[in-house]
Amino acid sequence: MFIIDAHLDLSMNAMEWNRNLQLDVAAIRQREEGLTDKPDRGKNTVSLPALRKGNIGLVVATQIARYVAHESKLSGWHSPQQAWAQTQGQLAWYKAMEAQGEMIQIKDSKSLKIHLDQWNDGSPTEGKPVGYILSLEGADSFINIEYLETAYQYGLRAVGPAHYGPGRYANGTDATGTMNAEGLALLKKMEALNIILDATHLCDDAFWQAMDHFNGHVWASHNNCRSLVNHNRQFSDEQLKTLIERDAVIGAAFDAWMIVPGWAKGQSTPQQMNCTMNRIIDHIDHICQLAGNSLHVGIGSDLDGAFGKEQSPADIDTIADLQKMEKLLAQRGYNNADVKNILHQNWIRFLQKAWK
Repeated sequence: MFIIDAHLDLSMNAMEWNRNLQLDVAAIRQREEGLTDKPDRGKNTVSLPALRKGNIGLVVATQIARYVAHESKLSGWHSPQQAWAQTQGQLAWYKAMEAQGEMIQIKDSKSLKIHLDQWNDGSPTEGKPVGYILSLEGADSFINIEYLETAYQYGLRAVGPAHYGPGRYANGTDATGTMNAEGLALLKKMEALNIILDATHLCDDAFWQAMDHFNGHVWASHNNCRSLVNHNRQFSDEQLKTLIERDAVIGAAFDAWMIVPGWAKGQSTPQQMNCTMNRIIDHIDHICQLAGNSLHVGIGSDLDGAFGKEQSPADIDTIADLQKMEKLLAQRGYNNADVKNILHQNWIRFLQKAWK
């Protein structure tokens, strides 16, 4: 079945992890044998051939570059100008993939329809360009909000104002506090340009403020349920219900510590913690129960979001294994229409409404 994944850090992997995503996953792993600079070396799960093998023909692909103040313990860039330049290098990689016929940018209803028709014409997926919708994870790289207009012109269609910690426009995971004046101005500019607000990573204070001030289209590209794994990175039932009321779609994230409670980073293993795709379906099912239907949840895997097999569900070797979700959802009692909603139709419906 055709799958849409609403959150992949492809350009980060290409540019900061130095991965040639045109290769098979096995070839990337082989090249990384013996490297220890990052915890997921030799354990990656994502590449363009793997996406095609899994019939994952459309993704929301990110730019990401965090600014960090001098006292911050987080990794990131030391000035907004450096962060902006990093996102432009990431953009250049996407454009290089387009020039090679590996990817194609989707930024309006017309290009969406053409791409979906191509991927669902019954022909083999090998050789088809992977469609990508460009999203910015964390707005720190906007030197000022006028840069949002520039980004819109090159195809940016979604923005998450925050990432981890305090941000220049909004505070994110593990931080607190409402958005500043620049953050509220950013929301206003996003609404004027019809840019989707990605509520993922907003701290609770900023989340509720954004819901009060932003009247455009909202999604949560990669979020799980706080009631199942109690951490501020997840959304509470109250937050999930608010997103459902806003006709949002919430993408289930495949990062193990967000899937099962009690995960100790660098110590726990997927097998030890019984972390499987069925545990992700627990989060999906929870959102469906809150909504009373299957219309507000999808996949936003975040696979290779600075982790690999060591922190992914045990039944995933590569991202192509997302195809297993069809059978697993059916085994949990979801009918074919529900499965289609979760694997692709909800994201399509959302985009068609946002871009009409």
